[in-house]
Amino acid sequence: MKKPAGIVYGRDDSPPLHVTVFNGVQYVGLIAINLVYALLVFRLAGTPVQLVGSLLAIGMLVLGVGTFLQVLRLGPVGSGYMCPATFTATYLGPSLLAVQVGGLPLLFGMTVFAGLLEVGLAPLLNRLRPIFPPEVSGLVIFVIGLSGGIAGLRAMLGEKALPVSVEEWWVAGLTLATMVALNVWGKGMARMLCALIGLLIGYATAGFAGMIGGTNIATVDEAAWIGLPGFGHLSWSFDVSLVVPFAIASIAAAMKAVGTITVCQRMNDADWVRPDMRSATRGVLADGVSTMLAGMAGAIGTNTSTPAVGLAAATGMASRKVAFAVGAMFLLLGLFPKLTVLLAVMPRPVVVASLLFAVTFVMINGLQVMSSRMLDARRTLVVGLAIVAGIAVEVFPTLSAAAPDAARPLIGSSLVFSTLIALLLNFLFRIGVKQTATFKVESAPIQAEKLEQFMETNGAAWGARRDVIDRAKFNLAQSLEVIMDSCEPQGPVDVTATFDEFNLDLRVSYVGPPLELPEKRPTNEEIMESEEGQRRLAGFMLRRHADRVQATHRAGRSTILFHFDH
Repeated sequence: MKKPAGIVYGRDDSPPLHVTVFNGVQYVGLIAINLVYALLVFRLAGTPVQLVGSLLAIGMLVLGVGTFLQVLRLGPVGSGYMCPATFTATYLGPSLLAVQVGGLPLLFGMTVFAGLLEVGLAPLLNRLRPIFPPEVSGLVIFVIGLSGGIAGLRAMLGEKALPVSVEEWWVAGLTLATMVALNVWGKGMARMLCALIGLLIGYATAGFAGMIGGTNIATVDEAAWIGLPGFGHLSWSFDVSLVVPFAIASIAAAMKAVGTITVCQRMNDADWVRPDMRSATRGVLADGVSTMLAGMAGAIGTNTSTPAVGLAAATGMASRKVAFAVGAMFLLLGLFPKLTVLLAVMPRPVVVASLLFAVTFVMINGLQVMSSRMLDARRTLVVGLAIVAGIAVEVFPTLSAAAPDAARPLIGSSLVFSTLIALLLNFLFRIGVKQTATFKVESAPIQAEKLEQFMETNGAAWGARRDVIDRAKFNLAQSLEVIMDSCEPQGPVDVTATFDEFNLDLRVSYVGPPLELPEKRPTNEEIMESEEGQRRLAGFMLRRHADRVQATHRAGRSTILFHFDH
């Protein structure tokens, strides 16, 4: 990999110790805000404060282990990139459902199931791409943020939105305003630790307003400074009615992990062209194992931290040594019971403000993924109707009660219902999506303008990416030139371009001898000594500009297939 100019420390670089520690603290502060998701779930389950503190400590240990799994590359597990683990809104909605139906045992059991499913999905990522195009993946992320935010607010305020005192409004408003102001106008450490600073101000304001009662203070005071969390509360159960919500969350987590790891790849390589699916598969395996361990230890599901990767890109600090520091810090924090109990007694308005701040970025990230490709009428309908379906479930929660028993798990969750609508519409609209265009080259010299117009016109009509069309255009022009010069085709050369959203294939066919496409570059001596060496060099370069090349020769007709991943 060639390190980009904006990256100070690349994946395999070793920053000085003080730089590593300093940046580790920044990432831990950024990731720690997502502990609010676990806190919401445990509170809804009616968990005693001391046990919530122990569960949060277990959660920190899980994040430490999950981060190490992602960065270490143990066998087939781990992407090897600076991609820490975090709790995520992806599992918030299903987790809240689980504790309502069966308490903590059901939550832990279904989390293990979700992790196992993600592990099973990892080898199938390439085959899932047609099912989850960018607009569907972005939709899932958007609805995760929307449903997670609404579910969290309901858990804190009650289904009927219990009255909120003036003091609570002030505390929530000041907490959220601090986070927003530092994120928008802050610089340096102030911006990087905006969520953590907002939490501290929220706690202080709530304390002055009398929202941290004597019981909570006593609980924090009684907690030990150093100690191991207890595991005596652990038990597991399973409910088939929650399979669909957790399965969709697991798929969403896998897709999000692929996206995050792809960002890491691009960030570390100036010559990056396309995602390395081997690395992505290893990363998804690590993500699934981390979630499985979370359920076994007593925590909610985990996922790769997109904000942490964004911070790495902004600061130029992409070294995986920093990820080791982050993992070690989370392991250490899990051994401080007093700290976790302090988080467990977080006042309601501070929790609500933190949740709103966190899910905002999740929703906008989803919108960015959805809009990463041109949205034609087909894609617009997929996204628009699915969003309406998800909002309908949130606005009219009684819809599921009127549905048949078998359909209630599908309609009862906005995430599940909107995802199913999007998948069904995407499958339906894919009928007839494969498109083909043909072009004939009668004789030399090659009319470059017509060739360029052929690729440009069809590429625009198909909604293909500019970089892929440019590569294909160059490859086609060069291959035709070499064929005309060295193969002396008898009659016209037929060009067929086929596109199906995920693949662009160029098929060049002619009557004449085959064009040699060596996998190994000819030596400089071979190139200088003969025209044969020059033709072999041209063939070698053509192979390098496509993702896959296949050449055949039957009954006097030669065919070359250039494949480009889209």
